[in-house]
Amino acid sequence: MFSLRKSFLHTLRAFHVKSFSGSAAAQNAVCLKDRNFLTLKDFNSDEIKHILWVSADLKKRIKHEGQFLPLLQGRSIAMIFEKRSTRTRMSTETGFSLLGGHPCFLTPQDIHLGVNESTTDTARVLAGFADIVLARVYSHSTLEELANQASVPIINGLSDLYHPIQILADLLTLQEHYGSLSGLTVTWIGDGNNVLHSLMMSLAKLNVNLRVATPKGYEPDSRVLAEAQRLSKEHGTELFLTSDPMAAARGANVLVTDTWVSMGQEEEKKQRLQDFHGYQITMETGSVASPDWTFLHCLPRKAEEVDDEVFYSPRSLVFPEAENRKWTIMGLMVSLLTNYTPKSRPLKI
Repeated sequence: MFSLRKSFLHTLRAFHVKSFSGSAAAQNAVCLKDRNFLTLKDFNSDEIKHILWVSADLKKRIKHEGQFLPLLQGRSIAMIFEKRSTRTRMSTETGFSLLGGHPCFLTPQDIHLGVNESTTDTARVLAGFADIVLARVYSHSTLEELANQASVPIINGLSDLYHPIQILADLLTLQEHYGSLSGLTVTWIGDGNNVLHSLMMSLAKLNVNLRVATPKGYEPDSRVLAEAQRLSKEHGTELFLTSDPMAAARGANVLVTDTWVSMGQEEEKKQRLQDFHGYQITMETGSVASPDWTFLHCLPRKAEEVDDEVFYSPRSLVFPEAENRKWTIMGLMVSLLTNYTPKSRPLKI
């Protein structure tokens, strides 16, 4: 009888894993507590899926079911902002508060990172005050120094090299819209910047193809590209690079762009606008994409990057994408600070 029961339970467990997703068991086994989150390069497919699962679960339980989940009660987060941001600040502050914690916002006027006090000393001081630190900085090396010196998790709120928390929101938005990420083709049209770099460090791990169009001279970082090529080969996905936006858009499910002139590049604006001529996303761009194509932009948006017809169309997912910045940063913070296990089924990514 015991042997029969054991066999039945084994069969039931195998059915459970197969029914939800190929890596459901692995997602259940993932533990990210006390990890730093500087780049998606450091996270494998099951770890990325786990963060998305936690995020979707929190959104379902809190937004749609009205549950109160003080998972971070008694915790605090220090938020360092060398660069301003509507979405990063609002999503982190409101999200951490909603989970019962206390956010503390630090501007360049509040904290002179590496000026009046060394980054090393700041990291050690903040680790004594806060349970976790989110830093939105100019140089990625600042994040690496914070992570090396702090005894609490460090989250990359944006750096010159990567913007991983934006990609979590993008992935959750596409998961909600398409029901699955596997097999999608994402096309990036624009600058070879930090957002693109983070897409390159994550999409292949989720069986998503990536097509990239950048003007000559604006290609992604060569080291990031080399790693993306390795990941694409390892996971059997497409990585296509061109300077022709229409060639990149052909057959794509998702068209993505970002600002052509980032903070700190204002003096280059005139030249950049000339160099990016022809890169605006329009319905003509979408005419060669897949019939189900959608549009993403991390915001704020300028008209030269995408016209109003696309930006405000039913194909545009930019506002759900912006809202998901909140749910994904919440999912990430909960994953880095607790051993929370979602109550809902793993996503069929």
